[in-house]
Amino acid sequence: MKALMVMTSHDQLGETGRKTGIWLEEFAAPFYVLVDAGVEVVLASPKGGQPPIDPSSEESAALTEATRRFKNDKGTQALFAKTLKLEEVSADDFDGVFYPGGHGPLWDLSSDENSHALLDSFIFQGKLVAAVCHAPVVLLNLENSYGKSFLADRHVTGFSNAEEALVGLSQIVPVLLEDALVSKGGIYSKADADFAPHVVMDGQLITGQNPASSAPAAERFVEMLKRTTVGALSSGAE
Repeated sequence: MKALMVMTSHDQLGETGRKTGIWLEEFAAPFYVLVDAGVEVVLASPKGGQPPIDPSSEESAALTEATRRFKNDKGTQALFAKTLKLEEVSADDFDGVFYPGGHGPLWDLSSDENSHALLDSFIFQGKLVAAVCHAPVVLLNLENSYGKSFLADRHVTGFSNAEEALVGLSQIVPVLLEDALVSKGGIYSKADADFAPHVVMDGQLITGQNPASSAPAAERFVEMLKRTTVGALSSGAE
């Protein structure tokens, strides 16, 4: 099994002068779920090299077992520092793709042409596509050959409007993800409580709502990678 993880290269939180990037838990937790299950993981980003890490995700209150493991794992840190450029990778070489979140993807991966082409290829080949927290923004501009949104009538989740308000960024982000997913025809759902885990699967698509959903989404991703056909996958939320 071989999977691609695609991360943001964007480090500016709008015009605030504050830094953003990938939310470290959303990389570390899925990465270790995958590698511990025997999945070979290749890392990529729009610009290649070291992806920016949201400083807030490295504060003590945000630390988790996975992020602590990353901080003590020199080998993974070296891998993380040398991500490939998106233009250098092909869906042909992987069984699935996983997009961690953080606020960074709202600015770069939402409109990145290489990311769009890559996702089109994964989808066309019937391979797994997963995105957590803010990363489902990468799906917004995908269309099928008839010009219909890829998200139309698909069950999906992502960082909720309420969660964005609670972190105080509703007026900063370029798009409220929950509203955007619905505007593209997605059948959006969320956990009963803010920041509680919530994973949705619809065919080859797996989405997670927030940082707490990153490990469960990766576990579902691994489970599906072990199956021989994506066409038989069922849809639903948990």
